[in-house]
Amino acid sequence: MVNKLEVSSYLSPKTKSEKSSVEGQGLFAIKAVKKGEIVAIKGGYIVDGKTLKKFESIIGDSELQVAENFFLAPLQKSEKRKVMMFLNHSCNPNVGVQGNIVFVAIRDIRPKEELTIDYAMIDDVSYRMKCSCHGKNCRRFITGKDWKNKKLQKKYKGYFSAFIAAKIKT
Repeated sequence: MVNKLEVSSYLSPKTKSEKSSVEGQGLFAIKAVKKGEIVAIKGGYIVDGKTLKKFESIIGDSELQVAENFFLAPLQKSEKRKVMMFLNHSCNPNVGVQGNIVFVAIRDIRPKEELTIDYAMIDDVSYRMKCSCHGKNCRRFITGKDWKNKKLQKKYKGYFSAFIAAKIKT
């Protein structure tokens, strides 16, 4: 007999989701995480932009763009929490991307520290939002096109999603 598989993301056993001072829920280290260590792997269904819009009320902010007009996302309310990685944005992140769906520590992370990513590493969609990171290098506002910023391209080289890295090269 085969067990029923469910869509979900992988979160390292060294992490835990809890209330964040940045925004809503966040992902926190409960044990030390070494640079290069996998902290999360995004799960979900591959959907196109049209499907994403259709399920927008369910998906919310849980999708991840993996190619032009293609995303990983849940399709049912019951799946949303299972695919969430709880990685909030920071202008001084400690997490980056390998490939399109694997998230790794870009420096050593201490226990109790929130794991964060700069959305510039993964987003190429139209939005503008106020940044809540309050970091020393905070940009104050972030957009879905911040990956075009040359300083950020240099700062995060090697840690952009494959989708964004390919856009930078062209």
